Amino acid sequence: MPTYFDAMSQFRIFISSVQSEFSEERIRLKAYIENSPFLRRFFSVFVFESDIPPQDKRADEVYLEVLSECNVYLALVGDFYAGSDTVSISPTEREYDEATRLGLRRIVLVKSDSSQRDDRERKFLDKISGALTWHEFSDSQALLNWTLAALDKVMCEEGLYRMLPFDRTECRGATQKDLDEERIRWFVDKARKERNFALPLNAPIDDILTHLNLKSDTGGLTNASVLLFGKEPQRWHLTSEVKCVHWHGVARVKPIRSYKVFKGTLFQLADQAIEFVMAKLDYSVGVRSHGPQVDRSYDIPEEVVAEAIINAIAHRDYLNTGSVQIELFPDRLEVYNPGTLNPALTKEKLMVRHGSFPNNPLMAESLYLTRYIERLGSGLTDLISRCREAGLPDPELHIDPFEFGIVIKRRIVDAVNPPVNPPVNPPVNPPVMTIDQLPAKYSDLVDYLAKNPHATYDDMSRYIKKNRDTVRKYLRVLRDSYTVIRRVGSDKAGHWEVLI
Repeated sequence: MPTYFDAMSQFRIFISSVQSEFSEERIRLKAYIENSPFLRRFFSVFVFESDIPPQDKRADEVYLEVLSECNVYLALVGDFYAGSDTVSISPTEREYDEATRLGLRRIVLVKSDSSQRDDRERKFLDKISGALTWHEFSDSQALLNWTLAALDKVMCEEGLYRMLPFDRTECRGATQKDLDEERIRWFVDKARKERNFALPLNAPIDDILTHLNLKSDTGGLTNASVLLFGKEPQRWHLTSEVKCVHWHGVARVKPIRSYKVFKGTLFQLADQAIEFVMAKLDYSVGVRSHGPQVDRSYDIPEEVVAEAIINAIAHRDYLNTGSVQIELFPDRLEVYNPGTLNPALTKEKLMVRHGSFPNNPLMAESLYLTRYIERLGSGLTDLISRCREAGLPDPELHIDPFEFGIVIKRRIVDAVNPPVNPPVNPPVNPPVMTIDQLPAKYSDLVDYLAKNPHATYDDMSRYIKKNRDTVRKYLRVLRDSYTVIRRVGSDKAGHWEVLI
């Protein structure tokens, strides 16, 4: 039997599809893979258009003969089934059945616009769906992206290359002098309170890092240790940042209402981003109809905001040059992070309780110990439950090979006609608030400052039982976002003035 492949190729790919529908895409995929200096070391590709010479055999016989030489079957499923009405099964479906019988790796990519899909093609797709997971593509670039992601998975599973998780990899050049001891002590204190962390508060720093597996096999610092406790994490990983945008309207139309880029440790990134969003959400105050307490609520619950943001920070791909991006619109919150789902998960699995498959297990462990996240794969299902409890629709998930996104709808008064463009003359002064309208964690501090205008950071820290970083964060929100306090005079000789 003649061979159609390079004898040196470890993996031979058979691309199956309706020829007339995907002829250009097949040729492009073959050219990309076989012209890539890296991929061509492992893969060779068969497509009918360029690889079959004239011969005295029926085409379908040749296809099945070639398929028997392959170990990877790649099917492109579109609108057309192929074959006449008198033919009971199309060549593509016959090739799929043979690939299944031969036990080949099967990769199926489906054209996302299905408005014109043939009924027989729909039945074929239903048959595939019952046997394996497939992905949709909308254009040639998305088709290439998904193909490369699938081939990368093949190489990893075959052990052709193996990498430690990013957070376990050594951060070259970083030493213990680059870590902030105060932040490490804060972590131990919080982890002891939240999860009964085993080590005492005064444990040696080296013991703490070793206990958390934050040192490499050679004794150096890992990427996780620098991002969790570094004095300047972005010195080592520039794109470990969170970009936050607040838009005037429901479309991305300038001018931007507010834009911030937050830097710091993972804990600081999470705290700052959550505060950015919460300070800009609508906050409603009810009446004392059922007792002395006033009902207060945001249009998105704080737990939902925190879950979406912390998941993005914890599970992003830190080898990707992108950043976590958070966008707040009048009708929704969007949170995107570089990277995609762990191969063990699908969109459907995410919507129910599932196993935990963190992309960055060491960082996830430290976030778990401080109760920033849970470990049992319940994050998204809890988020969905909280959305439903608040009367919000289920969040929307957006997944592609290089980005994961979640869209959470806001509770808005005018859902029919939300503003598309920013107001021509936005109000110069924010609406006047009362202390009852502030979240409780802020109102306590405002009440204290009203009685103690010369209070120091340490005074406030002792009163609200939070560290100095949290005090500064609260003051910044109260001054810049709620505009209910201001500083009069210098930092040393001045005082706080409460404006409500």
